[in-house]
Amino acid sequence: MKPLCVMTDVPEHLISGPKTGINYPLTVQYCGNCSMPIEYCEYYPDYEKCKIWLEKNLPTEFSKVKLEDTDNGATDDDKKRQKRGGKGIMKAKKSKDDGPKKVCVSRAPRGKKKSVTVVTGLSTFDIDLKVAAKYFGTKFACGSSVTGDDEIVIQGDVKDDLFAVIPEKWPEIDEIDDLGDQKR
Repeated sequence: MKPLCVMTDVPEHLISGPKTGINYPLTVQYCGNCSMPIEYCEYYPDYEKCKIWLEKNLPTEFSKVKLEDTDNGATDDDKKRQKRGGKGIMKAKKSKDDGPKKVCVSRAPRGKKKSVTVVTGLSTFDIDLKVAAKYFGTKFACGSSVTGDDEIVIQGDVKDDLFAVIPEKWPEIDEIDDLGDQKR
């Protein structure tokens, strides 16, 4: 039986395996600001912060990135506009330093006889809301969940106990406001 196809002349782009002139294993340098490889920093929303970090920590890589930026003739509008598919550019997270640093506690009715306690403002102290909700749930033996950006809902009326529990667990919180009974 004769072989169907014998290829002796394979194009170079189809050859698999190690490439000549490249040292293996490859080392990839990551940005300390966005934690992505340096080539992908330009797609991060805070690209200016990445540039500052690169200039401070990796000046040789920064000079390469700077050269590529000057060669590229695209305007800012072209970079921001989504070309096709995907989610586009990620939005930068809002800074938590906008408002005052205080925790607010309120009680909200839930049905006729039941109520929930709402705690807001913990994220201004850089407290992980999931961890705090878990702590409140185990401390008061009830259900507790994170709802919204900066809100923890605890099942039951535990508002009075929170004034002692929060400063005990997180000593950096000194001011807790009582908003009384509120509708959610």
